[in-house]
Amino acid sequence: MKEAVILEAVRTPFGRRGGALREMRPDSLLAHTLKALVARAGITPDKIEDVVNGTVTLAGEQGANPGRLGVLLADFPVQVPGVSLNRMCGSSQQAVHFAAQAVAAGDMDYAIGSGVESMSRTPMFLDISLGREGVSGFEALNPELFQHYEIIHQGESAERIAEKWGITRDDVDAFARESHRKATAAQAAGWNRELIPVMGVSAEAQPMALARDEGVRAEIDEAKMRSLKTVFRPDGNGVVTAANSSQISDGAAAVLIGDRDRAKADGFKPKARFRARVVVGSDPMLQLTGVVEATRLALRKSGLYLSDINWFEVNEAFAVVPLMWQRELDADMDRLNPWGGAIAHGHPLGATGAGLMAKMLAGLEHTGGKFGLQTMCIGHGQATATIIERL
Repeated sequence: MKEAVILEAVRTPFGRRGGALREMRPDSLLAHTLKALVARAGITPDKIEDVVNGTVTLAGEQGANPGRLGVLLADFPVQVPGVSLNRMCGSSQQAVHFAAQAVAAGDMDYAIGSGVESMSRTPMFLDISLGREGVSGFEALNPELFQHYEIIHQGESAERIAEKWGITRDDVDAFARESHRKATAAQAAGWNRELIPVMGVSAEAQPMALARDEGVRAEIDEAKMRSLKTVFRPDGNGVVTAANSSQISDGAAAVLIGDRDRAKADGFKPKARFRARVVVGSDPMLQLTGVVEATRLALRKSGLYLSDINWFEVNEAFAVVPLMWQRELDADMDRLNPWGGAIAHGHPLGATGAGLMAKMLAGLEHTGGKFGLQTMCIGHGQATATIIERL
């Protein structure tokens, strides 16, 4: 079997909902990212044999296979195909897995795993509610599903996790503040070399270059944070607020994967190899706990121990998720999301997986770390995990 390696990984800065990227169509945003990826890698697009794209809400401007549309808009040769998938929040991490698996199987020499989501232009749940007047969100799901499981919002799952693991409001607010602090430090130092600038518009509708994540706050009003009401427990007994949850965002990311021998022969220097790629199902009511078993499975497949990992990237869908993950596994908090996470930089659903991969690789390169583990919780109870080894 051939060995799949990462040759390059980039992401756009993540924009706030209604922010700097609000006027850019998602397929154009993906095209911009694909062009930047091949330019930075120094590879000609005709070598790319597939573009696998993750997008959660495949409807509206994100319908009609944005993976293929992004390829065409990027002026790649028409022979380069593109496909789009939805594994919810883990979509572009799964896209990276599928691209790597195709290379490892010998089907391709070069492939791209990517993701894009414009939550400003394509609202969540549009894919299941489009054309059904007065129906939105879970109301559009198959009624029979509710006879099998208690289908609830992820925010309610987060509250149940907080109760089960004894996570307090102070815990999640402190974690959120730390996410912004770490992201601010990385921005100020210019460490996020995975970022590719993109032209957007200012609040005054003037052209501007977005070069850093728009949602990161250098200063946090702690009094205001404490005053926010809990969203899913109106009685005030909950912990989840807008401040300790991921931000709704716009963005795109892409990872170039190649066969190690072919890449070396073509003059490319591999950056990392895959030690494990996994996906698991988990309790659809708690939904967000699959990251624990996905981590354990990835470690078993890789032959590594938790102590071997230099960088943990655990998606901050809600602060309770990485806190629960850390308590279950007793991981080193200093290695957890060292440059902040989705609470600070945002979570453009389908783009986040490849974006976190790009950030983690940049972080390993910056710090000299060898192993990185990325894991993401997924709606309806799933989780993805990847372990990479920097070369």
